[in-house]
Amino acid sequence: MDALGSLLNGPRAQTPMMLRMVMRSPWSVRIEDTAPLTVVAVTRGSSTVTYDDGTRHRVASGDVALIRGTHPYTIGDQPGTDPVARIDANGDCFDPTGIHSVADDMCFGVRSWGNCADDRDAAAIMLIGTYSSGEVSGRLLDALDRITLVHLSDHPLVGLMEDEIVRDSPAQEAVLNRLLDLLLITGLRQSMESGAVRASQWYRAHSDPVVGQVLRLMHNDIAEPWTVASLAAATGVSRAVLARRFTDLVGEPPMTYLTTWRLSTGADLLADGGRSLGSIAHEVGYGSAFAFSAAFKRSRGVSPAAYRARAARVIH
Repeated sequence: MDALGSLLNGPRAQTPMMLRMVMRSPWSVRIEDTAPLTVVAVTRGSSTVTYDDGTRHRVASGDVALIRGTHPYTIGDQPGTDPVARIDANGDCFDPTGIHSVADDMCFGVRSWGNCADDRDAAAIMLIGTYSSGEVSGRLLDALDRITLVHLSDHPLVGLMEDEIVRDSPAQEAVLNRLLDLLLITGLRQSMESGAVRASQWYRAHSDPVVGQVLRLMHNDIAEPWTVASLAAATGVSRAVLARRFTDLVGEPPMTYLTTWRLSTGADLLADGGRSLGSIAHEVGYGSAFAFSAAFKRSRGVSPAAYRARAARVIH
């Protein structure tokens, strides 16, 4: 698996909030939740995302917005429109005062929500999927700005999700979870190819005959006790050439990159739960649970046990 494939292999929607938002003008919704990542596909009309610092992003029909849950924002038909609802840090929906719940009042049909129960009167329709913590890797989130816009007009995935999100059929949640993952991965891949997100640097590195091979070796066999010498030998160059070329293209030395990759993978496995610390350590290339724990705490500032407990609290 190449480096980009490993990055995109992380999303695993399990318990996402998914809905179809149908709005008539004037409208806006204040978003203050802390979900790590929200995917918004606009299928009709357009919306404006406005951050508290005044930065605005227009999301037109056919666009998909990948929004990190790191900054509160308002999404609406026009900047300055008074909110009709507010989503708090727990993901609960209230009126603009934050006192009265409007979650039930604004629900209609299957996974449909908004201030317009009839599509014919809707100015904007959006498909929204919000990932919970632990369902999308930190490595992936680190590659994104607070909002990334991708144009996917007429993409079959968007049309398929629009059809499926209002269905109430057996295993429907599983179908929607996979569609959300595919839509996210498609948007990320297009953004990386265009250079819209920082991980585009990996594209240049992957195309290099030496560094690309080293990245594949690391990602295909993370548990191998790689050294600069063994990686150089595997690619037919000297250690000095490999170290310089890798650092120039990737932005960090090969062993630093490998350590970060191992610990990031370990963090994803910890968040999943159910795996022993020893088995995780072995899978990501550490000789013992103690060695993995020491490296993890040195990098993350918390022990693997504390990290796992925190991830479990957030998910539940």
